[in-house]
Amino acid sequence: MQPYILVLYYSKYGTTKDMAHLIADGIERTGMATKIRTVPNISTIVNVAAPSVPDEGDIYCTLEDLEECAGLALGSPTRFGNMASEMKYFWDQTTSLWLSGALHNKPACIFTASGSMHGGQESTLLSMYIPLLHHGMMILGLTNATPALSNTKTGGTPYGATHVSGTRHDQPISEDEKQLCITQGERLAQVTLKLQRA
Repeated sequence: MQPYILVLYYSKYGTTKDMAHLIADGIERTGMATKIRTVPNISTIVNVAAPSVPDEGDIYCTLEDLEECAGLALGSPTRFGNMASEMKYFWDQTTSLWLSGALHNKPACIFTASGSMHGGQESTLLSMYIPLLHHGMMILGLTNATPALSNTKTGGTPYGATHVSGTRHDQPISEDEKQLCITQGERLAQVTLKLQRA
């Protein structure tokens, strides 16, 4: 099987999904394969289980997708300074991978979007680091070698790509933010390829 980088995200209004696809574009520019996956919505009341494959859009991630990836880009919207419960719920189901060490020494990066400038993007990114560190993954951020990191006015941090979508989620991803997503994907792929060759 060809090595691939898993781009795993949850998105409610579409911004995090758009960022995921930009990161995948950056990964693919290096010649590395990608799999784009999402996680299902969750509800406090479950009357009927959701289908294992969504009616439209990217398909749901399985533990096998995660186990077999060579690297990971993880994205979630910001929810009060934390990752979305849908993504947290997915990671809560990964104990078997933790026990087997399936993700040890695999590189990973993270990204997020929020509705407001002070919506807690950096704390969300930090909350997403925690399960990855417990799984023994190697975390990559963004470096100041990318001018867009200093130029952007609507997102972007050394911890990972970000975007402020506005309270109505109607603000488009800026050119600087697009570049940061692509650069983050390229950097993740370059490190993954180096580790594959080592």
